[in-house]
Amino acid sequence: MAHHHHAPGHDEHRSDNVHAHDHEHLDWAELAPLLESQAELFTPLYEHALAWLAKEVTDPGLIVDAGSGPGVISGLFAETFPGARIVAVDGSEPLLERARSRAERLGAGDRFATLTGDMPGVLAELDYPADLLWASRSIHHLGDQGAALAACVERLAPGGTLAVMEGGLPSRFLPRDIGFGRPGLQARIDAVEEDRFSRMREELPGSVAQVEDWPALLTAAGLHHTRSRTFLLDLPAPVPDRARAYVVESLTRTRDLLGEYLEADDRATLDRLVDPDDPASVHHRRDVFVLAAHTVHSGVRPV
Repeated sequence: MAHHHHAPGHDEHRSDNVHAHDHEHLDWAELAPLLESQAELFTPLYEHALAWLAKEVTDPGLIVDAGSGPGVISGLFAETFPGARIVAVDGSEPLLERARSRAERLGAGDRFATLTGDMPGVLAELDYPADLLWASRSIHHLGDQGAALAACVERLAPGGTLAVMEGGLPSRFLPRDIGFGRPGLQARIDAVEEDRFSRMREELPGSVAQVEDWPALLTAAGLHHTRSRTFLLDLPAPVPDRARAYVVESLTRTRDLLGEYLEADDRATLDRLVDPDDPASVHHRRDVFVLAAHTVHSGVRPV
């Protein structure tokens, strides 16, 4: 893969936003505003995750955001840990440009740096070991996830923490029965996406099949004191405009990327849901919501 960053705010292998298979064909400069706005929508979830980490990670000197995208979470790290130096790592220079601009706006530009390159090899270019290395939905884009975690651990200082955001639950935007089409549309989309994700993993260079027991993978990579916690984003109906825009974009990408794998009636339902001229679309429905659950797993490198 050309780039090992994620689309902030999407489920671990959703096609809601930027699909894992299609990274090579994407114009990241064009997508950057969308990625940034979506990550901002998920800020409450990220803030809770960082507050949880901050209970055990005290006074870090260097924090690395591996797969940073446009730097929304990097900026939150700068705010959560005002004494830390932050390095945002990503394969896309246009996204890192936005990360640098955000750091300047936050007044953290003097302790913020970026590193362009592919994970995990690019981590060897860090000037010194990290006290906290954060990888949000970037590890699952690498063929050998265990080796990738081990490479991350090598870049940790003794006593440093590796935190990976992987897993959680599929997001939900609509009631099970939306008044047309077969009830349970999103569950059927989930099933298609699971198959697509499995194929994506199989096709990665050096792909290794592994049980996705992230605490066990962290332990095998040499960490101890592993722990996991899931964080919720709950935006009930009626949602604000920016949340509605996120749902519109998510379902539009689902239709464009997965439509051919869905039954004809489900494709027709998606067409209606994203049609701005249809009063039953997500552009106009009052029952649209955003409910997402993302899981963070962390471990500590022995001193």
